[in-house]
Amino acid sequence: MTERFNVDGAELYLLTRGQDRRAPVVLWLHGGPGGPEGPLFQYFNRDLERHFVVIYWDQRGTGRSFSPQSDPARLTIAQHIKDLDAIVDHLRQSLGRGKIVLMGHSWGATLGVLYTREHPEKVEALFAISPLVNGLAGQQKEYDFVSTEAKRRSDYRAQSRLLEIGQPPYGTVEQLLEVEDLSNKFGGVFHIQPNRTLLLLRGFFGGLVKPWELPRFFHANKVSLTVMNKELLDLDLSRSAPRIEVPVYFLLGRYDCHADATLAAEYFETLKGPYKKLIWFENSAHNIPFEEPNQFNDIVVQELRMR
Repeated sequence: MTERFNVDGAELYLLTRGQDRRAPVVLWLHGGPGGPEGPLFQYFNRDLERHFVVIYWDQRGTGRSFSPQSDPARLTIAQHIKDLDAIVDHLRQSLGRGKIVLMGHSWGATLGVLYTREHPEKVEALFAISPLVNGLAGQQKEYDFVSTEAKRRSDYRAQSRLLEIGQPPYGTVEQLLEVEDLSNKFGGVFHIQPNRTLLLLRGFFGGLVKPWELPRFFHANKVSLTVMNKELLDLDLSRSAPRIEVPVYFLLGRYDCHADATLAAEYFETLKGPYKKLIWFENSAHNIPFEEPNQFNDIVVQELRMR
């Protein structure tokens, strides 16, 4: 079932799928910000729909929620938290649930942490997959990884380009994305190097995205990154969310150098709350649900069944 839900002037796109309406409700929080990962989740992690009511939500300014007429000034962390609260209340009412499970990837995991800190009474559990925990420190870690790998591999073109870009914070989003591309080239975004473009296209089209939708999706992604970059640079979850009052699962890829896994593990160790569990994926970098989908799906089902 698809629907449009209006929050502060934005028509937010929701897709609800599952085989048993009585099953626990899982709301996916995609990355980015502005990363239209819903079709990828739907393609690689569709098995979760056999066990749960799964909600795929395109956040404000993303994918099928993007409108050229929308005000980019509303693309803030506070607005995303407000949007998420409205979506959660809508799902709790329409599906008859007191609480729901949040499943966030990358920026979406960060959004889940910040939301759950404010509204623990509405969240059954939080799965934080490859979260961004410290904006500037994370960019520096990725830059250092790329620099080290470029030297180790004698990749003189990458070394030269890094010197031209300079240390973070970067001057433009294009530079940020260029360093990410180099990180992916060296295994810090996807550990086992697939053809990234083919993998993403397979996921998008397998998730029923129309070819003509992709340019709009990628444009929206760039808009969100550009507008929210300063806020994300200032982000530090150890300061803003030192405690979370619901069960929290951190799922980290051993080779993640994009949202650096060591920073996430350090934050996890200091995080306070009633229950927390850290699960490592030994053959993944940043994109666990797409790199090890079968193991990821099995672990999510197992952990939620044990609750």
